[in-house]
Amino acid sequence: MMTENGEDIRSHPHPPAAAALPLGGGPGKAAPPAVPLNKLSKAPLVDVNHTAKPPRGARDAEGTVNPYQPRPPLLPKSTRLGNSGTAEETLRARRLRNSQESLSDPTETGSSTDSLKEDRGLPGPGDFLLGGAAAFGSGPAAGPQACVPPGSPVFRGRGHSLSEYDLLQNEPSEPRVRSSKVRLSPVQPTGPLPALEKSFAGASLQTAHRTDRDCLDYGGLSRGGGPGNKLHRNLSDSRLLQTMVSDNTSVNSMKSTFSVLNPIRPKDVRNRSFLEGSVLGSGALLGAEELDRYFPDRRLGVYIATWNMQGEKGLPNNLDDLLLPTDSEFAQDLYVIGVQEGCPDRREWEVRLQETLGPYYVMLYAAAHGVLYLTVFVRRDLIWFCSEVEHATVTTRIISQIKTKGAVGVGFTFFGTSFLFITSHFTSGDAKVYERILDYNKIIEALALPKGLPDTNPYRSVASDVTTRFDEVFWFGDFNFRLSKDRPAVEAIISRQDDLDMTPLLEHDQLAKEMKDGSIFKGFQEASIHFLPTYKFDIGCDVYDTTSKQRTPSYTDRIVFRSRQADDIRVVKYSCCSSLRTSDHRPVVGVFQVKLRPGRDNIPLGAGQFDRGLYLEGIRRRITRELKRREVMMKRREVMKNQSSSSTICSVS
Repeated sequence: MMTENGEDIRSHPHPPAAAALPLGGGPGKAAPPAVPLNKLSKAPLVDVNHTAKPPRGARDAEGTVNPYQPRPPLLPKSTRLGNSGTAEETLRARRLRNSQESLSDPTETGSSTDSLKEDRGLPGPGDFLLGGAAAFGSGPAAGPQACVPPGSPVFRGRGHSLSEYDLLQNEPSEPRVRSSKVRLSPVQPTGPLPALEKSFAGASLQTAHRTDRDCLDYGGLSRGGGPGNKLHRNLSDSRLLQTMVSDNTSVNSMKSTFSVLNPIRPKDVRNRSFLEGSVLGSGALLGAEELDRYFPDRRLGVYIATWNMQGEKGLPNNLDDLLLPTDSEFAQDLYVIGVQEGCPDRREWEVRLQETLGPYYVMLYAAAHGVLYLTVFVRRDLIWFCSEVEHATVTTRIISQIKTKGAVGVGFTFFGTSFLFITSHFTSGDAKVYERILDYNKIIEALALPKGLPDTNPYRSVASDVTTRFDEVFWFGDFNFRLSKDRPAVEAIISRQDDLDMTPLLEHDQLAKEMKDGSIFKGFQEASIHFLPTYKFDIGCDVYDTTSKQRTPSYTDRIVFRSRQADDIRVVKYSCCSSLRTSDHRPVVGVFQVKLRPGRDNIPLGAGQFDRGLYLEGIRRRITRELKRREVMMKRREVMKNQSSSSTICSVS
């Protein structure tokens, strides 16, 4: 095809727009300039991001093709399209049909590209109008919309399309119905984004955790002038991440900012097996790797307390001296409390223990046999390494209706070490040593433990002795062994012992003699005693028995231990709690360091089970106690303030 100037249109990459041809009014008519209008506001539309260029192929006044001349309007008012009516009527009909389509299509899913899917023409460079009926404006005098550059997102991926004028020329009687939805170009930011702060943590995390030392290198760079401020201004998300991940120090800083827990890599989670492991295998929950994480020296702190409560209903107001003495630097990992002749309300006793130990500990297990109570508390974060707990009881006095004499045993495995805790109450009486030995023999034979737990060393177990079937055994309670000496002689020895060297008294101790002879507690040991006899006191004071029986002071309350391996149990403390005077016995406490060994994951795990109801009740009581204490302190301050303000000065008239 040749133009008037003899140019071949096919030689151009894009043919000239059809809008450059005269529209029915004759070839000599000049069209008014196209003013881009906004459909909504009727105001000229200005593109702030791009400079609008006239479409190529527009002819100038002389008839030559000038790519920089503005394109004439599509439909002048005086232009007629055949016999179908004026262009204005056609536009009005098209707007009416479009409005009806919008009302019938509530979802408004139509788009400007949908109406042109059937057309396969090549896009022309003058096809810069906004899609749909929006190109015709919203009023009779509205001109074409603003020109949009070819790279605009409006035409991105649009495919092939024809100009509006081509559509009108091809189908003047049935104009193609198009959507009236206007597609606008994306909004670009008008200024630079604010600089990103150095810390990724929110305000709550920033206040909850102190800054790690490794973070100080970033803080120093941002202070003062020079490169510090420049770094603070220019760091973006990606740059800051690259900077922090570039060295290990920065990774540790980020880790300590968010949490104090060690990070877990996905590789470790994939390779870790909690179902089956071995002593030397990696990935076992109870293996050496995990044991070294929690116990680098492989020593577990065990706190043992035994107390004959004499069946008193009234409990002490505070058990801190019993479980949390001030002379200990740290609390222990495991608390085991054995009670003989316990209070009638066992649940109340357990709640009081939970209230004293607080939220750091949970009750792993509790067992009872009559008035014999045995309670085990463990640190809350160590409960996952405990197996299921088993218990058994033995009665040594069958005739009695109330089970006051006998034993309660609790066994479980912690990592690869098995523990057995026994509390017992032997036969009383100064001269009944043989009966107490019989009680001991019956207990070790009849205590049916373990039940389902695997024996960690079956080759060293004896069927007739339960204490040989566990790695570490602690036996404590009221053994009722006395001092085989009259009371005046015992009191004379006590009065002479200023340095608490109880060797002269222990020379007359029945239990020490029987253990030395091997008739009881075979393989057991006892720490050195450096405290006064714990039996028998008048209730409420530190005076030994003043009743008509005049019982001889004795070491009836004891803690003994044994282990399969030598030196597995190390004694840290062995003493009595003299501040609790609600019973005729003084509690005896012992602190031990027990060696742990890694184990296999073939034991039945406890799955973190503990008494949650008891835990919540103990915490609630702690809160109530603290609130009452603060209320009392406030009242005291008010009283002191009122007393100081009510003082008067005498005046002489």
